[in-house]
Amino acid sequence: MITIKNLSKEFKLSKEQRKEQATDRKFTRAVNDLNFSCKPGEVYSLLGPNGAGKTTTLRMLATILKPTSGRIEVCGIDAVKHPREARMKIGFLTGSTGLYARLTANEIIDYFGSLYSVSSNTLKERKAYLYDLLDMNGFANKRIGQLSTGMKQKVSICRTMIHDPEILILDEPTSGLDVITAASIIQLIRDYKAQNKTVIFSSHIMGEVDLLSDRLAIIHNGTLKHQSTMEEFRKEMEGQSLTGAFIKIVQS
Repeated sequence: MITIKNLSKEFKLSKEQRKEQATDRKFTRAVNDLNFSCKPGEVYSLLGPNGAGKTTTLRMLATILKPTSGRIEVCGIDAVKHPREARMKIGFLTGSTGLYARLTANEIIDYFGSLYSVSSNTLKERKAYLYDLLDMNGFANKRIGQLSTGMKQKVSICRTMIHDPEILILDEPTSGLDVITAASIIQLIRDYKAQNKTVIFSSHIMGEVDLLSDRLAIIHNGTLKHQSTMEEFRKEMEGQSLTGAFIKIVQS
């Protein structure tokens, strides 16, 4: 389980940025006083337009960014005070995370398994499960530099899950992928939910949100605009499409 309370993040503006924005403010607030929780066995979707604060929020949850204020609790651990302990419970996937082009997919997975202190027997079992699920066996021994975008994304997801984390945080996990690869990732999310794990993800593909989500939150300009179960959201749509309802909330 993951819970956030009064979570905020400010970034310092450079002189050039202040000039571009015609402001005297020295800081800009990317995330403003967010509160929500995500439970085991639940898929929680974080939605918002570009620049809304989604990625900043997810990076704080993953302990990559430190909040300016607020609290993050991961499986009972204060993630702000004890980020290393919290990180062992988390698998985080973001589009900006690179892979080592000169290593093979298998070498990457072995390396991250060692970082998370996964035992050799458990690592072997986890690799067999994930390689089958993600259809990676055919390119496991190829160098990353030789792989397609979809193959690299599968390696990134495998790396994210190799330590069997309690919480999976996915930032645009199917962005730019072909239909078959995207479908395998959707199935993986379903499997993870069935194991009573917690999944938080952001997506611009509203069909995925509708298909996978138990609950969702919509943020805009760093502020929480809406939070409900997916069932409640569908009832509130009043005949609108999911995209139409999203736009209405953001523009309200």
